[in-house]
Amino acid sequence: MAGHLSKKPFLILLQPRRLSTTAASSSAAAGELAPACVVKEIPHDDDLAEESRSRLVRDTCKLLELRGSWTPKLEAQLRHLLRVLSPPQVRAVLRAQAQTDARAAFEFFRWADRQWRYRHAPEVFDEMLSLLSHTRLHDPARRVMRLMIRRRMRRGTQQFAHLMLSYSRAGKLRSAMRVLQLMQKDGCAPDISICNVTVNVLIFAGRIDKAIEFAERMRRVGVEPDVVTYNCLIKGLCSVWRVVEALEMIGVMLQNGCPPDKITYYTAMGFLCKEKRVAEVRGLLGRMRSDAGLFPDQVTYNMLIHVLAKHGHADEALEFLRESEGKRFRVDEVGYSAVVHSFCVNGRMAEAKEIVSEMISKECHPDVVTYSAVVDGFCRIGEIDQARKMMKHMYKNGCKPNIVTHTALLNGLCKAGKTSEAWELLNNSGEEWWTPSDITYSVVMHGFRREGKLKESCDVVAQMLQKGFFPTTVEINLLIHALCKEGKPGEAKDFMEQCQSKGCTINVINFTTVIHGFSRQGDLESALSLLDDLYLSNRHPDVVTYTVVVNALGKKGRLKEATELVKKMLNRGIVPTLVTYRTVIHRYCEKGTVEELLDLLDKMLARQELKSVYNQVIEKLCALGKINEAYSLLSKVLRTASQRDAQTCHILMESFLNRGLAVQSNNVACQMFQRNLIPDIKLCQKVDNQLTLEKQQTSGKLIVKFLERGLLKQENW
Repeated sequence: MAGHLSKKPFLILLQPRRLSTTAASSSAAAGELAPACVVKEIPHDDDLAEESRSRLVRDTCKLLELRGSWTPKLEAQLRHLLRVLSPPQVRAVLRAQAQTDARAAFEFFRWADRQWRYRHAPEVFDEMLSLLSHTRLHDPARRVMRLMIRRRMRRGTQQFAHLMLSYSRAGKLRSAMRVLQLMQKDGCAPDISICNVTVNVLIFAGRIDKAIEFAERMRRVGVEPDVVTYNCLIKGLCSVWRVVEALEMIGVMLQNGCPPDKITYYTAMGFLCKEKRVAEVRGLLGRMRSDAGLFPDQVTYNMLIHVLAKHGHADEALEFLRESEGKRFRVDEVGYSAVVHSFCVNGRMAEAKEIVSEMISKECHPDVVTYSAVVDGFCRIGEIDQARKMMKHMYKNGCKPNIVTHTALLNGLCKAGKTSEAWELLNNSGEEWWTPSDITYSVVMHGFRREGKLKESCDVVAQMLQKGFFPTTVEINLLIHALCKEGKPGEAKDFMEQCQSKGCTINVINFTTVIHGFSRQGDLESALSLLDDLYLSNRHPDVVTYTVVVNALGKKGRLKEATELVKKMLNRGIVPTLVTYRTVIHRYCEKGTVEELLDLLDKMLARQELKSVYNQVIEKLCALGKINEAYSLLSKVLRTASQRDAQTCHILMESFLNRGLAVQSNNVACQMFQRNLIPDIKLCQKVDNQLTLEKQQTSGKLIVKFLERGLLKQENW
C-alpha cells in the first residue's frame, strides 16, 4: 500500500497536460528565480562560519587562486590538504570559491572526488547542489545528482529541488519539470517543499495558470498547499495585474484552513500601493484583523509608507505616517526620509521642508540621506541657492554632506548651465574634505558636453583618469560623437587613443563613431587607416562599421574599393543588414554601374537572403531617372509575382508614363498580366488614354484584358 501511494502521486501531478514547446523555450523569466524561502537550505551554522576562518581552509583557497599556474608541486600540496580537511571544511572551501566563481567551485569538487583514498561526504554533495541552485549552471548540477544516484547516496526532495532551480534559472522550464519524473523513478515521494519550488518555477516562467492548476492537483494527492504556496501564487497573480484573483485567493486560504500570514497581506498591499488604491489597502488592513486575527504593527505601516513613497504617492504615504504616529508607533528617520524624498521627486519642496522641520522638533534628527534628498529636490527645480542654504543648515545641525549631497549640487549647477562653477567646486573638493566619485566626474563631464564646451569636457575625463576612475564606453562615445558632430574627428581620435592608453575599455562602437566622423568630412584615408587599426587591435569591425565606410567610398565614386570591402566583410562571416543593402544599392545605382551591383548583390544574397532586393534596385533606378536600366531587371522581380512586385511594377509604369513613354508602360502592364498580377486599373486607364492620344495600335488592349477577367464592367468603361 505504501509503495502504491509513493508512485501514483506524480502520475496525477504530471500527466493531465504537457507544457507547450513554445512556452518552455521562451521562459526567459524563469532565469530570474526563486525565493530561497521555498527551498529548505542547508543551515549556515556558526560551525561552518568558524571553519571558513580556519588555517586549512584559507591555505586551500590560496592554492586554488593559483590554479591558472599550477605545477605538480602545488597540486601535491593541495592533495595533502584535501586529505586532512573535514567535510565542514570542504564545504567552507566550496562556499568561498562559489562567491567569486561557481564554476571554480565545481571544478574543485570534481578534482577532489577523483583523488585516491578520498570520497566526498553526503553533506558536501548537498552543499555543491545548494551552491549551483543559485546559478544557471544546470549541467554541473545534473552531473552531481547523477553521481549521487550512481553511489546510492541518500537523496530527498531538497536535492531534487536544487536541481530544478538550476534548470529554471537557465530558462529550461521543460527540463525543470522533468525533475519531478526523475524523483518518481527514484522512489522519492513529493512533499510540500518540492511542490512549492515547482509552483514558484512555473510562476517565474510566466505560467501562472499552470501554477494554479498544479496547486489544485497537490490537494488531490494529499499534499496540502501551505502559506508559502499561496504566497507564491498571490505574488504571481499580482505581477500580471490579476489583483482581484489574488484577493480572492486570500479568501480561498481561509476556506481551506490555511490562515494567511502577514507576508500574504503585505504582497497584495504592496501591489495596491503601487496603483494608489488606498481604499482597498485599508480594506485589507481590516480583513487582517477580522479574518486572520493579525493586527497591523509598526512593520506594516513602515512597509506601506515606503512602498507608497517609492512610487511617488507622497500624500498617501504621509497619511499612513500620521496614522502610525496616532497609534503611538515610532516612525524613525528612515520612514520620514522616504516621504521627504517622494515630495522632493515631485518638486513639492515646501512640504518636504515642513517635514524636515517637524523631524527636528520631534527630536528625530534628519540624517544625511534626508538632507541629500532635499538638496537634490531643490536642484531639480533649479533653486540652487536654496540647495546651498540647506547644505549650510546641515553643517549647523552637525550633519556633514557626503558624496551624494555634493554630487546632487554639482548636477543642479550643470543643469542650470553653470558647469564651470561646478568644475571649480569639484577642484576644491579637497578643501571641503570630501572625495569625488566617478559619478561626480561624469556629471560635470556631461554638463560641459551639453554646453558644447568639449575641450573642458575632455579635461574632466583626463583628470578623471588621473584619479583612477574610468569613464564607461557609452560616456566616451557620447563625447566622441559630440567632437565628430562639430567636425573634429581628429580630436575625437586623439581623445579615444588617450582613454585607451590609460586603460579604458574601448569598443567597436567607439571606433565606428570616429570612422563615421572622418567619412562625413571626406577624409577616407583616415577612416580606412582607423579600420585597419581596428583589425590590429583584435576588435573585429561589425556590419555598421563596414556599412559606414562603404557608404563613404561609394559617395566618392570609389566603387572598386567599396566592392572589395564588402567582399572582405562577407569573407569574415559578417551578415549584411537591410541598411547595408540599401547603402550599396543607392551608391551603385547613383553611379549607374548596374552590372557590378548585380554581381555584388549575388554574393551578398548568398550570405543573407533578402526577397525585396531587386525591387529596391528598380525603385532606386526609377527615382534616379534611369528607367531603361530598371526595365532590364523586371524579369528578376516578376519571378515571385507578389504584391510587393506589383508595387514595384506600378512605380516603373509611372516612371515611363511621366516621361511620355506610354508604350513601355503598356509593356510592363502586359508582363504583369502574364504573371497573373493585376495592375492598378486607374493607372492602366491613364496609360490607355496616353496610347489613344499617340494613336498607338495597342490602344484599348489593356482595358480588354480587364474586361476579359471581369474586373471592369462594359458600362463603367
